[in-house]
Amino acid sequence: MNALRNKVSLIGRLGAQPEVVTLDSGRVVARFSMATNESYKGKDGEWKENTQWHNVKAWGKLAELVSQNLQKESEVVVEGKLVNENYVTKNGEKRYSTSVNVSDFLLISPRNKQE
Repeated sequence: MNALRNKVSLIGRLGAQPEVVTLDSGRVVARFSMATNESYKGKDGEWKENTQWHNVKAWGKLAELVSQNLQKESEVVVEGKLVNENYVTKNGEKRYSTSVNVSDFLLISPRNKQE
């Protein structure tokens, strides 16, 4: 039941190639942005589209699989949990970020190579 407390599933497209980095500790992380779209009918009766961008991270072996299988514009399902982080910039400003830490992913369709 604990797995249901912080769980997110998204279906969307990658906005850029995943960036894979090996940290000083030796851990590997793949970072990428992902867009999800929602269509709705506005007050004027016209269909509108709302796009949300998400920061996504995959760690370890999953990061390697992401780098091998996902590319810009790939349509993918990711499942994981939301992680809130904070840090201090070089100028001393406190910043906050939220990302999805991936526990699993499924490639729906690769980027259309003809485009």
